[in-house]
Amino acid sequence: MVKIKEIPVNDRPRERLINSGSNTLSNEELLAIILDTGTKDKSAKDLAISVLSKINHISELKDINYQNLISIKGIGISKATKILSLIELSKRINVKLETLNNIKANNSKVIYEYFKDKLMDEKQEYFYCLYLNNKKRIIKNKLLYIGTINQTLIHPRDIFKEAYLLSASAIICIHNHPSGNTAPSKEDIMMTKNLKEVGLIMGINVVDHIIIGKNSYYSFFENGDI
Repeated sequence: MVKIKEIPVNDRPRERLINSGSNTLSNEELLAIILDTGTKDKSAKDLAISVLSKINHISELKDINYQNLISIKGIGISKATKILSLIELSKRINVKLETLNNIKANNSKVIYEYFKDKLMDEKQEYFYCLYLNNKKRIIKNKLLYIGTINQTLIHPRDIFKEAYLLSASAIICIHNHPSGNTAPSKEDIMMTKNLKEVGLIMGINVVDHIIIGKNSYYSFFENGDI
């Protein structure tokens, strides 16, 4: 085991990052900087290698959890929480910063492009509603439900209550399929039909229901199902 302090100063990860930029460091070196210290048996870089050996590709690091981490010898509460905090920060950084407010919802592709990074890798179903004014501009984007992988319980009362509070003229529903398959289920079809019918009674049009999958989407409006 080679300890960081035994490496020539200019070759150490921190110094290389400062002098040459973070893009010159390997995944192991970047993670070693986050871990900061090793143990009496392993250097920080050795611990980083142990963590990365749990995954096949660096992109899978986002799915690692606390139990996975503390099962690695040398990774305790402090190091595990540092790594998980880093992962959560990176997710938040990658979420698009622009707001949907006042964007004109004139096609399903616009909505998909905004929500795909938020939803396509989630392990549970998330159900959002976009509330539109009479010019089809979005006045509010609201997360209404978080369900299990197999089921999300949607009640029209909650959806239309928000619409009335906002004086919205129309609604677009969005939810994800953790399986990645965008084909609407029987429950999706029935729910969309029910929401459309309630909307007609209340004078609030349900314009579309968009299902987000892995790098694709399904629009009830585009497919003539609403």
